Amino acid sequence: MPLALLALAIGAFGIGTTEFVIMGLLPEVAGDFGVSIPTAGFLVTGYALGVVLGAPLMTVLGTKISRKRMLMLLMGLFVVGNVLSAVAPVFGVMLAGRVVASLAHGAFFGIGSVVAAELVAPEKKAGAIAMMFTGLTVANVVGVPLGTLVGQTLGWRLTFAIVAALGVIGLAGIARLVPDLPKPQGVRLRHELAAFRNVQVLLAMAMTVLGFGGVFAAVTYLAPMMTDVAGYADSSVTWLLVLFGLGMVAGNLIGGKFADRALMPLLFISLGALAVVLALFTLTAHHKIAAAVTIALIGALGFATVPPLQKRVLDQASGAPTLASAVNIGAFNLGNALSAWLGGIVIAAGLGYTAPNWVGAVLAGSALVLAILSAALERRSASAVPSLVVTGAAPAEQATPVSH
Repeated sequence: MPLALLALAIGAFGIGTTEFVIMGLLPEVAGDFGVSIPTAGFLVTGYALGVVLGAPLMTVLGTKISRKRMLMLLMGLFVVGNVLSAVAPVFGVMLAGRVVASLAHGAFFGIGSVVAAELVAPEKKAGAIAMMFTGLTVANVVGVPLGTLVGQTLGWRLTFAIVAALGVIGLAGIARLVPDLPKPQGVRLRHELAAFRNVQVLLAMAMTVLGFGGVFAAVTYLAPMMTDVAGYADSSVTWLLVLFGLGMVAGNLIGGKFADRALMPLLFISLGALAVVLALFTLTAHHKIAAAVTIALIGALGFATVPPLQKRVLDQASGAPTLASAVNIGAFNLGNALSAWLGGIVIAAGLGYTAPNWVGAVLAGSALVLAILSAALERRSASAVPSLVVTGAAPAEQATPVSH
């Protein structure tokens, strides 16, 4: 794997840290600004919505420049957003800083996925994408716990200053290590938008929303579930999240390895197993050891879907993949927001803290159904073209793939 992937992984590490570290620092931030915890929660919601909106917006704005330069600009935007959060005099300014930083998130991973795939041989594309996403998964094992510890002991502003410094390192790494790949010729915005007419691209994005939504239906409410149901102390939640992060790292690497060999079978297995494990979590959540094992499995199975889903979008939108790739990153965050909302509904309905696990199981199961449908459509499409050739159809009548 080329060293350029290391630079992309460092940027991903910083982005992953800033996205999730705020969850452990909400009490400190709320106390400093004199706002309630629910109000401080807008720092999480605002970031997620910024990713969903920023992914297509920033990608479209970057169609006129090289991908390397756009990645550098995105890391610069990320640094500005985190500096703004670190020095914010009032809550509104910090919220603005969070949104500014989030605008870089989706486009960075979307464009970065395309660049990573172009740096290696075709049979290693999913592995290269997984290597970049390793930065995001390692952030949940190292960056988030350390950032939370620093924020709780030395002040949350220092945490965001350190994250901004990580962004500067990532920016320097991209400038030094990522080659200035030639901009694809003849690709316009209308070519990028044409990818969304491909039903396979839309199905892959729907799988992303539902599959990863299944993961975060459970993880969003992990703290009250583990303290009130499993009986863990509050101080243990951080280490349970580290366990979840370790599972993410393992799943991401496994997904990257096997997606290049058997992409759709990997999706069938990971989504099916994820649905089963999430359903079982309603039972294992009542026992400490079983709950800990289940949390690691959810992280592993959930992130085993990330490289194959991202690669599937790139493959199906191969003529103009940049916008589709970035929008698919937004789909992950859309799934997070959707599942958190649905999980809150079932808890508010009095069904208990384990009820979101059933929501997650249904979402993951729905993603599996879409994966099976996608594979069936692909097989039917593949068998239709040879049959047309055999029957001697005229060229004008033969189905030809759309070139984007």
